[in-house]
Amino acid sequence: MELHVNPTRMELGKLKKRLQVAKRGHKLLKDKLEEMMKQFLGLVEENRHLRETVEESLSEVFKGFLLARAQMSPEFLTGAIAYSKHKLTLEAGIQRRMGLEVPSFKITSAVEAGKGLPYGLAQTSSELDQAILLLLDSFGPLLELSEVEKAVELMAAEIEKTRRR
Repeated sequence: MELHVNPTRMELGKLKKRLQVAKRGHKLLKDKLEEMMKQFLGLVEENRHLRETVEESLSEVFKGFLLARAQMSPEFLTGAIAYSKHKLTLEAGIQRRMGLEVPSFKITSAVEAGKGLPYGLAQTSSELDQAILLLLDSFGPLLELSEVEKAVELMAAEIEKTRRR
């Protein structure tokens, strides 16, 4: 880039200061990019681990529901899962990471009128009980996975922006 400037000492001083500021800014962007890459790679690894855990958990839940469906009549199965005593509350917030606003979720569970499952045990199978309990246990890791995946997505976009600067 060619600049048209007056050949004076004042202009030379101004240009030297601009060059120093540009070098400092470039170094800061480079440092930010390096730190973001470190955090990004850590998040990708965490995402992979969480995804494996959640997929394994949900696979067990689906197997349980499939076994329960094979052992029970469709009417009893539908009736058993139609009403739940468990009330789940989802709280959404924002967490800051490297200047990015990443969503964070917290789930709280409340059980109505005593613990237990929302149906009688006479016409239902134990596989249904296990599947429902596994499903309730998998909500936490599932929400954590969604947080991490969104953080990875936002951080990847920010890394691309920082590289273009």
